[in-house]
Amino acid sequence: MPDTPPLILVVDDEENIRFLVESGLALAGLETVSATNGREALAVVAEKRPQLIVLDVMMPELDGFEVLRRLRESGDRTPVIFLTAKDATEDRVKGLTSGGDDYVVKPFAIAELVARVQLRLTQTGAATKESILRCADLEMDVDAHRVTRGGSAVDLSPTEYKLLHLLMSNVGRVLSRAQILEHVWEYDFDGDSSVVDTYISYLRRKTDSGEPKLIHTIRGVGFCLRAEQ
Repeated sequence: MPDTPPLILVVDDEENIRFLVESGLALAGLETVSATNGREALAVVAEKRPQLIVLDVMMPELDGFEVLRRLRESGDRTPVIFLTAKDATEDRVKGLTSGGDDYVVKPFAIAELVARVQLRLTQTGAATKESILRCADLEMDVDAHRVTRGGSAVDLSPTEYKLLHLLMSNVGRVLSRAQILEHVWEYDFDGDSSVVDTYISYLRRKTDSGEPKLIHTIRGVGFCLRAEQ
């Protein structure tokens, strides 16, 4: 049996930021749970006991500093990486001296944040290897960089593999074209989003020509990988 991956709590009141961070962490083989505000974050920590918290500073009611203060006062020593648009030196100092472990300023590169999370997990002994992703008989071995469907190997280009990895890390979740562009192509795309449809078509030809169909178009929304019941 594979090791259970570390659980990361992502706390941010912006849905797009939560999606970006959770997807990046999932692609790195980590489990995630999210909270949209400070009070919810405290409740999730008490219930789920995450191994690390990615914590936004600027939130209504309880900001990130107050969330961290309450955690530390209760004796909770879960590592915290602050995520915020504030980049003044005094804010960085406040975050680190109040018990935070790291500080990432928006806008940020998701690869850098994931690397910081993995480094902190390694330092605390909570890191683990990436797991095998599955949806029906479609399987992705992340460590081996290998994809199979029904036991037969599937040859994918780097972009096709990255797109499939995103879909398989979010099985059952509908992803918009904008979300896919932001993660797979790693930039905000304000023009023609047909490149997503093109690569979805490539994936369908290579991984979804048989039954059951796994890649579904959600009209007017985006795409979803799931096995229909």
